[in-house]
Amino acid sequence: MTLTDERSQATTASTSNAKSTKTDAAGRRPWRHRLSRFDQNASPYFYISPFFLLFGLVGLFPLIYTVWVAVHEWDLLKGQGEFVGAGNFIEILGDAMFWNSIFNTLSIFLLSAIPQLAVALVIAYLLDRGLRAPTFWRMSILIPFVVTPVAVAIIFSSIFNEADGLANNLLNLIGIADQEWKHNTALSHLAIAIMVNFRWTGYNALILLAAMQAVPRDLYESAALDGAGAARRFFSITIPTIRPTLIFVIITATIGGLQIFAEPRLFDVSTAGGIGGSDRQFQTTVLFLWELAFFRRDLGEASAVAILLFLLIVGIGIINFLVSRRISTGDAPKNRAARRRARTAGAAAATAVAAAATTTIANTTEENAR
Repeated sequence: MTLTDERSQATTASTSNAKSTKTDAAGRRPWRHRLSRFDQNASPYFYISPFFLLFGLVGLFPLIYTVWVAVHEWDLLKGQGEFVGAGNFIEILGDAMFWNSIFNTLSIFLLSAIPQLAVALVIAYLLDRGLRAPTFWRMSILIPFVVTPVAVAIIFSSIFNEADGLANNLLNLIGIADQEWKHNTALSHLAIAIMVNFRWTGYNALILLAAMQAVPRDLYESAALDGAGAARRFFSITIPTIRPTLIFVIITATIGGLQIFAEPRLFDVSTAGGIGGSDRQFQTTVLFLWELAFFRRDLGEASAVAILLFLLIVGIGIINFLVSRRISTGDAPKNRAARRRARTAGAAAATAVAAAATTTIANTTEENAR
């Protein structure tokens, strides 16, 4: 016992000496230790700071400055004018051309986004099934995305030319008369939506393909052994598994579709200087903003349009996120009630098991005591 006590005292003394070496005469830790603790706590914030600095410089500051411009009269050449508050917003909301641009934007967005995502899902599923030369097919569907928007717009503007375009020539072969692709509102929206789909479908298909390749193959094999067909495996396994990626693609397609500019700007530059057709039949909101800023030189109203479009994109993006998550998780009322009943039954079963285990332990303890 004496030897053990001596060893314990020696250990305690060495520990106290080690602690004393970590502090100075005033009871504070040396600067190297404080610097090490500061580096350990502050380093993660320094590592992520470049992103936030760049975001503040090229993202947050322009957004705040746009709000500042929107509440002033601001000429493109003369600069800042007097403060008008919400006057620019009231002026824009009362402008019929603004609401016409909103209608055109939403129409083109719906005609492009829905078929685009559906075709991208099908293409990604086919590429995930193990086609021959998969690299060739993946690169092929990405080629339209590599082509610049200006080149795509010029090519499709020629295809939908009302005089001698390829689209009307093909329609003439089956007995359909020439169509006014650039003067009819519905047809112009359809033509611009085809341009958008041509460029972005392959890009979204590759993103969905990457998510599909992460799905465990044994799930498909088990479903095939149970007799599930290809369509059943697609809707019961593939879609629920790639749910987060699908929501991401829907939201990014929403943001890009509501900010469309290059395609309508270059679709028909021969009339009205490319502001969206002679009757503004395909003038989008960004194109209307561009007209206000550089044709009318009114940066105040153009900034107000930018803020309103920003709010519209945020609102539709939130709606898309909530609807996509609700559909993908199957949050029907009966499903929620079933899950609540299952949780209640599980909790009751867990309580019963815990009570039985407690009783068994008590009996065992009593027998051992006897």
